[in-house]
Amino acid sequence: MEIKILGAGCPKCGQTEKIVREAVAETGVDAEIEKITDSMKIAGYGVFGTPAVVIDGEVKSVGKVPGRDEVKGWLKS
Repeated sequence: MEIKILGAGCPKCGQTEKIVREAVAETGVDAEIEKITDSMKIAGYGVFGTPAVVIDGEVKSVGKVPGRDEVKGWLKS
């Protein structure tokens, strides 16, 4: 599984990354997590608000910090 955290480094982006990493650790999913801060790369996903979470190429969340249980649900589907 490939997970990308899109964000310029704001506190909400850091919180999102922390929640995603915790959810991955708790579920034991084999995932590669990458943080993308380049605004052109972020825009390439059609995302214009951060933080955003992309899992296997699908945008799951934009402009908010997702809850841990929400992230776990994405990891299972």
